[in-house]
Parts: sequence; C-alpha cells; structure tokens
Amino acid sequence: MSSRTAIKRNQATTEGDVTSQTALPASDVTALNGPRKGRGVNREGLEAGRRSTRIILWILLAVAMVLYGFPFLYLLFTSFKTPIDTIAVPPTILPTEWTLENYANALGRSGVLASFINSIQTAVISTLLSLVLAIPAAYGITRYKTPSGRVFIMAALVTRMVPPVAIGIPLASMMSSVGLADTPIALSIAHTTISLPLSIWLMSSFFEAVPRDLEEAATVDGCSRLGALWRVVIPVVSGGIAVTAIFAFLASWNEFLFALLMTAIRSQTTPVVIANFQTQFGLDWGSMTALAAVYSIPVILLTLLLQRKIVAGMTLGAVKG
Repeated sequence: MSSRTAIKRNQATTEGDVTSQTALPASDVTALNGPRKGRGVNREGLEAGRRSTRIILWILLAVAMVLYGFPFLYLLFTSFKTPIDTIAVPPTILPTEWTLENYANALGRSGVLASFINSIQTAVISTLLSLVLAIPAAYGITRYKTPSGRVFIMAALVTRMVPPVAIGIPLASMMSSVGLADTPIALSIAHTTISLPLSIWLMSSFFEAVPRDLEEAATVDGCSRLGALWRVVIPVVSGGIAVTAIFAFLASWNEFLFALLMTAIRSQTTPVVIANFQTQFGLDWGSMTALAAVYSIPVILLTLLLQRKIVAGMTLGAVKG
C-alpha cells in the first residue's frame, strides 16, 4: 500500500509540475499576444501610408499635366476665337463665339502649304542623317570602348552647349558659298548638327543594354561584325531607334533660328511662316494659333503610331545582360 501511495503522489506531483509549467500567468499571455496585435497595427499603418503616398503622387501628376497641357489648350481655344476675343483684356480661356475663320485664313495664305512640305522634307532628311551617322558611331563607342571614343562622345555633348546662333551664322555663310543657300538640304544639314550629339548619346545607352553574347553567337554562325549589327543588334534596339528618331524629328520640326537664318522664300519652314503673320494692327493671333495647332498634328500622330516602339525603347535597359 505504501508503494502505491508513493507512486500516486509522484504522479500527482509530476502532473502539477506540468500544469504549472504550461499554465502561464495572464500577464505573460498578454505579453505574447501583444506583438501579434502590434504587427497588425503596423501593417495597417504601412498600408495607409502607401495609400496616402499614391494619392499625393496622383495629385502631383495631375497638377503637372495641367501645367504642361494648359498652354496648348489655351492655344487651341484661341484658334477658335474671333479677332476681338483674341485681343480682349482681360483674356478669356474659352471663346465667346466659336469660329473656323482663323483656320480658313491661315491655310488660305500663300506659302503655307509649301512651308509644310519644306518642314516635312527637312525633318525627314535630318532624322535619316542623324540615324545613319549616330548608329555606327554609338555602336563603335560602346563595343570597342577606347579612350578616344569616350572623348568623342563627351565632345559631342559639349557641342550641345554652344549657342545655336554661334553655329548658325557660319553654317549659313558656308552653305551660301557652296550654292546651297535657301534649300532644304542645307537646312537639314544644319538641323543634323543639333540632333546628332543627342542621337549618339541615346543610341550608346541602348547598345549598352544589348548582351554581347548575341553578337558572339551571330559571329559563330558566320556573320561578320557588320552583319551581326544589321541582323541581330538593330532588331533588338528597334525601340531605341524609334525613340532616337522621334527626338531627332522633333529637334528639326520645332527649330526656328536656323530656319530664320538659312531660308528666304523657297525653303521657309512653317515656324518662320507663323512668325510672319502680321497685320497693320499687329500680330494676327487667331491665324497664328490656328496654324500652330495644325502644325502640331503630325508630331502627335507620329508619337501615337510609334507608341509601342517608344515604350520598348524606354524599357530596353531592364533586360540588360
């Protein structure tokens, strides 16, 4: 009997010890559960912070879009105003009376259609020249990486800092001496001097994103260096070429100073023609804004047509290596 009693006492003591070890005080339980609740609160705080950050970013984006787009919208509304509304003080944003008279007057003037053709010719030739010269130059700089190549690309960027008037006057004199004065070819060459440095810089960044393994594989298959560039590299960077082409086209399409210095009558571009819209009472704001709105359409259409290529070119660096 004594042995059985001792065994029962030992079992009771063991169970008591286990119960005392497993049963924690309420304060300890609260201490253990507290961090879990704290984590939930922290997560909710982080989510709220992210939502507020998104809202602030969207507000800033909306403000930037309004500030950027308002001048063009005001130009567009002014093109539909009557002559009295265009010079009203204080000015009004929306026209009091909508009219298409400004568009009829602007497009009906002599020399406007010819200026559009000159602008298109000049921009296309300048863009092609920039791409033909920038692609091999950028490819050689990125693939061979010689010190002279780095000096060349830095020198190309430095030329962008030179005032255009310092280049335009000597160029106008040179083109006149070789018999190219007042021609789209001369103006295209002058515009290439503006767009070429930026084109080389952009194409260099796009070529850097292309893995060299692709060219080595093409070389193993029998392609020369030029063949690998034409068949492998250029299709990969087609989006970057589209981006570069748009920047070069815009640089020529919107340029005014060179066109003013190097053209007279035969090769005047539309920006120069718009600046010459004057009457005996001053500037013809209605016709100027109407022609400027029409002049913006080709650039907008070009951007929309090449939208996918632009996005592909902008994200090309994400697949580097």
